[in-house]
Amino acid sequence: MTVEAQSLTTESGAPVADNQNSETAGIGGPVLVQDQHLLEKLAHFNRERIPERIVHARGAGAYGTFTVTADVTKYTRAKFLSEVGRQTEVFLRFSTVAGNLGSADAVRDPRGFALKFYTEEGNYDLVGNNTPVFFIKDAIKFPDFIHTQKRDPYTGSQEADNVWDFWGLSPESTHQVTWLFGDRGIPASYRHMNGYGSHTFQWNNEAGEVFWVKYHFKTDQGIKNLTSAQAAKLAGEDPDSHQRDLREAIERGEFPTWTVQVQIMPAAEAANYRFNPFDLTKVWPHEDYPPIEIGKLELNRNPENIFAEVEQSIFSPAHFVPGIGPSPDKMLQGRLFAYGDAHRYRVGINGDHLPVNRPHATEARTYGRDGVLYEGRHGRAKNYEPNSFGGPAQTDRPLWQPSAVTGYTGNDAAPSHAEDNDFVQAGNLYRLMSEDEKQRLIDNLAGFIAKVSHDDIAERAIANFRQADEDYGKRLEAAVQALRG
Repeated sequence: MTVEAQSLTTESGAPVADNQNSETAGIGGPVLVQDQHLLEKLAHFNRERIPERIVHARGAGAYGTFTVTADVTKYTRAKFLSEVGRQTEVFLRFSTVAGNLGSADAVRDPRGFALKFYTEEGNYDLVGNNTPVFFIKDAIKFPDFIHTQKRDPYTGSQEADNVWDFWGLSPESTHQVTWLFGDRGIPASYRHMNGYGSHTFQWNNEAGEVFWVKYHFKTDQGIKNLTSAQAAKLAGEDPDSHQRDLREAIERGEFPTWTVQVQIMPAAEAANYRFNPFDLTKVWPHEDYPPIEIGKLELNRNPENIFAEVEQSIFSPAHFVPGIGPSPDKMLQGRLFAYGDAHRYRVGINGDHLPVNRPHATEARTYGRDGVLYEGRHGRAKNYEPNSFGGPAQTDRPLWQPSAVTGYTGNDAAPSHAEDNDFVQAGNLYRLMSEDEKQRLIDNLAGFIAKVSHDDIAERAIANFRQADEDYGKRLEAAVQALRG
């Protein structure tokens, strides 16, 4: 069979049957490694730029401590969470998503909130954002989404046509776009914004019981944001505004802190919850699962060298410790591969052994050898397992509990929960806003949509907001029409 001229293909030329949904073990199940189109897309995407990060290139970081303030041992066996008062060293990297390494801090963009815990059982990385949701729910769409946010291959600029074409064709983005163009879309500083794990993760206790959790980091400095006009002025006058603010606050001894909370769902409740609890485009309503305070995060030490400690810092959501693990969240499943692969390409196969990345309380005991940055730390020790020479051996106890899966493999994305809807939560968020907040949201969205050159792209984008809330769409349509004349 000849591949048609307009058929999407793999790098080897085979036709692609589905470019919207990863292949899973049953509907809602974990993603399969046999989905080579997904792996090829993510691996290719990770190698498109050098040497800076493809996303989250512009960042700042600091060291600090996490202190446990509540007993959570009935939910997790993670040792760093095992007793009230226990402290763990951390490194936190903030970032914007779309801009390059030389871009400004004060822009309308999600902020990365990547946290490394140097625990006694190895490093635990929690890679989140300053929003509890995201634009898409499946990692197979991530390279396409980021391409719309980056420079167009012809114009060399970010194009409104590309951004709104993708968002309009991806209605699941409506919730995150409402967040992004609302008042919290441009934080005044890294200190004055919340952080979220965003994904759903597994906690498991000593008895083997499983819980699904979401992390919240509530700023103790209070939420402060910039208007579009304030941000444009600040970005032009001081592109390094957020990095400078964080560094100087720590130098003054004004250590920023966050109250750490989790939402906890017993595993048995997930299957019959009103919407898919592993959908990254949705939040768990607090009335269903109230946040519980578990700790305090403080940043109190600046890095000595930005390149060595901030740019060469690496984070991967696959870095778990006993008692914590992944969920069937399809975005998280893709990131389990993509983040580590990006760092192996960008920093090198031994990047985990740089000072900012290596474990503090234990050493990494592996049989991996050689490669860039390898300093011969294993000496003459054997490089295979099992062996008869006293080398490290497996524990026979998994870090997390297994999850049951059923059904046939495939790319089906059919809803399996009553409220698997792309618009309900976006509409709820809009209706929670005050009249002034709604007007600023409309103005921010309209100013961007008005730049779109194709009427059908603009109309499709507005239609998504109308489905979230009739008033939302009606006001936005009128505002765009007024700007476009």
